[in-house]
Amino acid sequence: MGSILLDSTVIVGLLDADDALHPVATARIRAFAGNATLAASVISYAEVMTGAARGHHDRELVDGFFDALIESLLPVDRAIAAHAATLRATNRALKIPDALILATAETDERIETVVSADGVWPKLKGVHSRVELLAP
Repeated sequence: MGSILLDSTVIVGLLDADDALHPVATARIRAFAGNATLAASVISYAEVMTGAARGHHDRELVDGFFDALIESLLPVDRAIAAHAATLRATNRALKIPDALILATAETDERIETVVSADGVWPKLKGVHSRVELLAP
């Protein structure tokens, strides 16, 4: 199995025991352990750290998760930004942070699957990455 890009929704679901996604996110990430390399976009890191700054998560818990489980924290470069712009232009309801995360998956050949809880992602036009949808 190749690399798996975790969306912010899945990371928050894992970190927040009160989140409806917690049981399924925990089980899915455990299933990946030893079978796949986990990756995340710096956009997801920023989104989850925003939650920590607002008191939704402990900052040390967030950093501990990224340090222990995320092998690749993927940056946004010009090619990703350009692809995100195309995805956003094609899908008006798609927000730029989500477009950047999807574009990261689409431009990095190591990423085999994107795991998200956003039910819209598998239906988006112009997205060629495999999107695995988690639901509570």
